Amino acid sequence: MLRPVLHLVLHVAAPALVARLAWRAHWLRAWLVMLATMVVDLDHVLARPTYDAHRCSIGVHPLHSYPALVAYLLLAVWPRTRLLGVGLLLHMALDVIDCVWMRL
Repeated sequence: MLRPVLHLVLHVAAPALVARLAWRAHWLRAWLVMLATMVVDLDHVLARPTYDAHRCSIGVHPLHSYPALVAYLLLAVWPRTRLLGVGLLLHMALDVIDCVWMRL
């Protein structure tokens, strides 16, 4: 029960920390944009069951696929889309951490 709760808390807290450190002048806006990247989890509704506490989402769901990760990396390169890209990459990194923790 601790892992799923901590996973959700990190999906809120980690973007806040990154926003405060990287976008100090506009940290609230940056945090809200990064929180909005949680919409990529909508691809979980395509899976059966929709939620499986023991399923690693990386490589399983379309918006958590390796080609999607490359697209998120490209978004992070350009200044106009950097915030979205960083938010999406952070989301994927937290999901990878969850996958590793799941296997321990």
